[in-house]
Amino acid sequence: MEDEKRNAYFRQVDKEPFARLLNIRLDDVREGYARCEMIYAENMDNIYGNAHGGAIFGLIDEAFEISSNTHDRISVALNMNITYMKAPKKGSLLVAESNETHRTARTASYYITVKDGEDMIAVCQALVYRKSDPIPFLEKREE
Repeated sequence: MEDEKRNAYFRQVDKEPFARLLNIRLDDVREGYARCEMIYAENMDNIYGNAHGGAIFGLIDEAFEISSNTHDRISVALNMNITYMKAPKKGSLLVAESNETHRTARTASYYITVKDGEDMIAVCQALVYRKSDPIPFLEKREE
């Protein structure tokens, strides 16, 4: 992936409202792959004082969103199957990695993991529908 395209993804995540809400940062991106990070903060707790599944899902979805949209056309989620393995430690750096496992003209599959150091926090299998629409922020850079 050329630097200009990579930089466009970093800029988009930096200004995306949901990513900003959870303080999610894009760490790496290339075709079919994304790595995102988030500090598990106290305001992400559930009613039991553990990490809310929605916060972890948000991190998973961000990595999935970026990795599945690296092929110059919009992809939208069709299905996500998440297994939560372990609660992370408060204040820890959670890292989500999304890897493309299969791609056709219309769909693509991804395997996403979330880790807290060496501890596996969650895993996800996800499927996207690949539309024919170009990625808008990539179109703008070519003008």
